[in-house]
Amino acid sequence: MARDELFLHEPLSAEALAQLFTEARTHNGWTDREVPDALLQQAVRLALWGPTSANCLPARFVFLRSAEAKARLAPALSPGNLEKTLAAPATAIVAYDTRFYEHLPRLYPATDARSWFVGNVALIEATAFRNGALQGAYFLLALRALGLDAGPMSGFDNAKADMEFFPGGTVKSNFLINIGYGDPAKLYPRGPRFAFEEVASIL
Repeated sequence: MARDELFLHEPLSAEALAQLFTEARTHNGWTDREVPDALLQQAVRLALWGPTSANCLPARFVFLRSAEAKARLAPALSPGNLEKTLAAPATAIVAYDTRFYEHLPRLYPATDARSWFVGNVALIEATAFRNGALQGAYFLLALRALGLDAGPMSGFDNAKADMEFFPGGTVKSNFLINIGYGDPAKLYPRGPRFAFEEVASIL
């Protein structure tokens, strides 16, 4: 067995799994520590390696860092999300491109995948939303893998955000992620999780 193949089939360490899952938290408060642009760029590049249907890669990301950029988002935020979003070092709008299929000749040259979608509005919307959401989840895990904390949330007016940031109408917002180095003093108590048997079965 080749060394690379063996490496890819080894489980992650307990520490790595804790950083990604069991000890990671959804943060609501932030320290003053800056988030380098290079880490945001690296997280996006990592997220692009996650699987999507026909490698369609519909996710689009807009990062809001300045006070001016955050002010543009503020009218779309619910009151409960306003303060923590303005305080976060960066906020990502995780969106999806409904014209993703135009890139399929480049991204999935194995077959004419573009023809599957042309004129099929329902399939376009379902594929873009599902795979864009998947990529948003990959991106969140990439942030954690790079040592950043994240506060994913809905709680905003998608139509208002889209009018402000995606006026062309072909890109649509899905959810937001506040990004930074979290303040543990502002965490809520950890919520419980289901037992395996409550949500899954093996047939």
